[in-house]
This record gives sequence, C-alpha cells and structure tokens, in this order.
Amino acid sequence: MVKEKNKFLLMLITFAACFYLPVELLPFRNPVFEALALVRWYAREHVLLCLVPAFFIAGAISVFVSQASVIKYFGAKANKFLAYTVASVSGTILAVCSCTVLPLFSGIYKRGAGLGPATAFLYSGPAINVLAIIMTARILGWQLGLARAVGAVVFSVVIGLLMHFIFIKEEHARKIENDLAVEDNKAIRPLAQNAVYFASMVGFLVFANWAKPQAGDSGLWVLIFGVKWYLAAGFLIATLIMLSKWFNKTEIKEWVQSAWTFAKQIMPLLLLGVIVAGLLLGRPGHEGLIPSWIIEKAVGGNSLLSNFFAAIAGAFMYFATLTEVPILQGLIGSGMGKGPALALLLAGPALSLPNMLVIRGIIGTKKTLTYVSLVVAMATISGILFGVIVK
Repeated sequence: MVKEKNKFLLMLITFAACFYLPVELLPFRNPVFEALALVRWYAREHVLLCLVPAFFIAGAISVFVSQASVIKYFGAKANKFLAYTVASVSGTILAVCSCTVLPLFSGIYKRGAGLGPATAFLYSGPAINVLAIIMTARILGWQLGLARAVGAVVFSVVIGLLMHFIFIKEEHARKIENDLAVEDNKAIRPLAQNAVYFASMVGFLVFANWAKPQAGDSGLWVLIFGVKWYLAAGFLIATLIMLSKWFNKTEIKEWVQSAWTFAKQIMPLLLLGVIVAGLLLGRPGHEGLIPSWIIEKAVGGNSLLSNFFAAIAGAFMYFATLTEVPILQGLIGSGMGKGPALALLLAGPALSLPNMLVIRGIIGTKKTLTYVSLVVAMATISGILFGVIVK
C-alpha cells in the first residue's frame, strides 16, 4: 500500500511539474522548448477532463461489466455485424482524441473483447467525430468532409476484420483462455442501472470536453457549448448520487484501484510520447527538429510518396480533437494536394506517437506494428484514389 501511495505521489508531482512548467521563462526557443511547451499544454488541456474520466470509465468496465457480457457482445462468438457496427460508430458518441480512447480500449480488450472489434473501436473512437467531419466539410470542402466520414467508418471495420484474420490463431487461443477463465456472472445490479451509470460518466466526458465553435457558427452546437459546464456538472452529480445509492464501499474501492491501474500503465508512456512528438514535430505553428517546410514540400501533388508521407506524418503527430482541420487548412494553402490531405485526415486523428507507445503495452509490439501499418497503408491508398477522383 505504501508503495502504491509513493507511485501516486510521484505521478502527481510529475503532472504538477508538467502543468506549471514555466516555459515562457526559458532562455531558448528550439525543439526542447517545443517539447516542454507541448507537454505543459497536454497536461493542462487533456489530463484532468479527458484522461482522468477515461481512466474511471475504463476502471468501471473492468470492475462492473462482467467478462461474460463483453465476450458475449464483442468476443469470438459474438454477432459480427452487431459487434463491428457498434465499434465502428462509437466515435460519433465519444468524440475523443487518440490518447483518451486508450483506457477505454484497454478496458474492453482486457475483459475479453476480440482483437477485431477492439481495434475497430480503437480507430473509430477518435476518427469518427461528427463535429470534426462537419468542420472538415465547411472549411476544407464537402468532398473532403464526405470522404473523411465514409473513409473513417470503412477503415474501422476493415482494419478490425484484417487484425482479426491476421492474428486468428492467437485469437483462437485467447478465446479458449477466456472461455476457461470467464466466471458465471450473476448481475450485482440490474442491467438498466449499469447502463444509466455508464451513460452518466460518458456524458460528463463528452460535455466537459465539448469543443468551442468556430467564429460565425450557430445552432445546436453553439447552444450546447454555452451550457456545457451545467450539463457536465449535472452528469457528474448524477454519477456521484448513483455511486452512493447503488454501490457499496468495497465496489467503489475496487473501481478506484482499477482506474489507478490503468493510470499507472498509460500516463507515463503518454507523457513521454508527447515530449518526443513535441521535440520532433513541435506544436501547430511552431518548429520542432523536423522543419515544417519539409512536410509542406513533401505533401504536394498526388504521388504515392506524397500520400505515404502525409499518412506517416499524420500517424506520428499528435492532434487534439478538431486541431487537424486548421492545420490542414494551412498546409493546403501551402500547396498540399487533396489526396495527401485525406491521407493525413484518415491517419492523423486515430494515431500519434504517444498512442502507439501505449497500444504496444496493451497488445504487444507485433500487433501494434500491424495496426499502424494497416492504418498508414489504407490512408495512403485512399489518398491516391481520392486525388485521382477530385483533381
């Protein structure tokens, strides 16, 4: 117990150091500065309202969702149409970034979800963001918006199916292991209560991170943004009331311990990945070790190389939710082709260097390399085809 407290204290000190980094006072402006500035921005904008709620949701999946239920709906014997449909459209509800989705992916995978549906969920969570698709259509053109929407849904299903078939032998062995390990679950509380409880936590995650509308926007999105904190507070209060009414102290303790386990596994790798990404690529509008002019020059036209480079660059860069659109707007203004733009849109939001480091810790090096390669290859091919169609 003392050891865990020390780990928590160390993590808290590290987070506070990142949160309060006095980067403005540093006497240099170079990639090291960009790395520190990016990690401070990440600590301030994504840890407390994105990752911490995601850790608690993942912990709740691990503790309160029976392994039998996960295997029933996402395992090897599950209805494939239902499993992949739910996994592929999850991003329309969650609207999370490539890092916030990781605890949720880890939670369902470790509870017995098949590799295929789990990776479909992993891709779709950050890729199928309704507002991002609308912004893409409005700012970059309806053709890119439509191609992004269709491509993201198709990608999630195809990548999930390919991951399943590529590793089918390992999945079969894992299925046997899960069948032997799965408990005879008797629900502690009604399914409806669990559903409302999870919906309340997801509601807090969604509304606490509701993105600021663009200038000139109107309608429902603007209305919700104006009351986002009231909605988030309402969901948080509802969650706390449910915890006090429906859960005992032992369950709550297990839930917190499970969330802490996910935090220990994921947070150090994420912060390390953010620092390295900032060092190499800088922040939007700022230079890292790789000058932005190299990227701009490499993504012109619609060649195989330009599409591949766009997909690779997108895969390693870190995009917060919605930031990919203004970044692409600038790149297109500098001569980026429509094909490479789509390639970056399909690879970028779903992947990042921090994301890859954590995925490796969950499913291993071989599966991670395969997943990243599939995303990059499919994004490259899609970019080439789109460039040919819209030129």
